[in-house]
Amino acid sequence: MEYILQLMIEWWQFTTVAVLILIGFTANLFGVDNDKELVGFIHKDMPHMKPITIPTAGKGFWGAIKIWLLGTRTWEITKDWHFTVLGEEYIIPKGFIFDEASVPKFLASWLSPVGVLLVGGLVHDYLYKYTVLLKKGGKTTEPMNQKQADKLFRDINIEQNGFHLLNYLAYWSLRVAGFVAWNGHRKREASS
Repeated sequence: MEYILQLMIEWWQFTTVAVLILIGFTANLFGVDNDKELVGFIHKDMPHMKPITIPTAGKGFWGAIKIWLLGTRTWEITKDWHFTVLGEEYIIPKGFIFDEASVPKFLASWLSPVGVLLVGGLVHDYLYKYTVLLKKGGKTTEPMNQKQADKLFRDINIEQNGFHLLNYLAYWSLRVAGFVAWNGHRKREASS
């Protein structure tokens, strides 16, 4: 038993993930309705996207290392992506560049930014940048605030992947630290 505890402490990352998986399984097993519609999120196709080159060339050795360790991959939407929320059809237009779900580097091996949080992350990034969604036909929604964007991210992902615990952890991470990205977009918007 002592040996097992020693291994659990030594490999704490695996222990943490295993505990979260068990908690998530228990939450989904008892009383969580995965079929409950929250926002009526529907899409026919996954978004078509291409990776943008990580700009390490010409940055020098230490500059490239900094970008590699601290930077994130960005993606460009290569074809208009259509989706429906609450019966209304929206579009993320071709050419939109986003950085996926912002997963800390140390968690990226466990939770791929283009994995189960991809479509919610795409809609969320669009809302963080513009505060509105683009409706089919060219009109936009009323501007949303950060909390509304974070809730939509959570609810889209719950409907898509059914991982309530994971999506709530991501939601609360956004509520705690998402203001940095939200405020950054507002400052860039004000200066342009």
